[in-house]
Amino acid sequence: MAIRKDYSIDVLRLLENLKKHIEDKRSFGKILFGIDKEEVCFQIEQIRASMPREMKDAASLTRETERMMASAEEESTALLEAAQTKSVQMVKEAEDKAALIVQQAELRAQQLITEDEITRIAKAQADELRKTAEKDAREMKRGADHYAADVLQNLENVVGKVLNTVERGKREVQAQMTTNEPVHAVVEVERERAKV
Repeated sequence: MAIRKDYSIDVLRLLENLKKHIEDKRSFGKILFGIDKEEVCFQIEQIRASMPREMKDAASLTRETERMMASAEEESTALLEAAQTKSVQMVKEAEDKAALIVQQAELRAQQLITEDEITRIAKAQADELRKTAEKDAREMKRGADHYAADVLQNLENVVGKVLNTVERGKREVQAQMTTNEPVHAVVEVERERAKV
């Protein structure tokens, strides 16, 4: 809102400034040679007193408006500074929060990478253990098969010997039966042969 310029207020201000210059001895001596200082001040006061009341009220209102404007300007400056301070603080807090979030995200990513690396290593070790176990199982089965084959071969040899002994015993018993020799003597002979 623009304030309308009131020249009557300027007149009052100019009269006030003139009075101050006259009352100041240094200024008065340079400006008004031969004029009575007291008389000039009296004339200024008469001019001011003879001005209409509205002019005085307007001057008072203008001074109050100027004071209010200065106060409002000071207040707006303080509010602006407070808002700037607050915005700087909010930006710093937001930056700090963002930095913390980024740091947490980086830590989590590193953790996931580490967990993934651990999982990869564990999987590789598990695969290696499985392969080793399968190889060991194949070798053990092969060894067990060889052992079983050896045992069966030995058993076959023993059974073969026993079978041969049994066959010989049967032949001798049949031969004895045809010759009428006692059977228990033949069995003793076979026992002796089996020991050998």
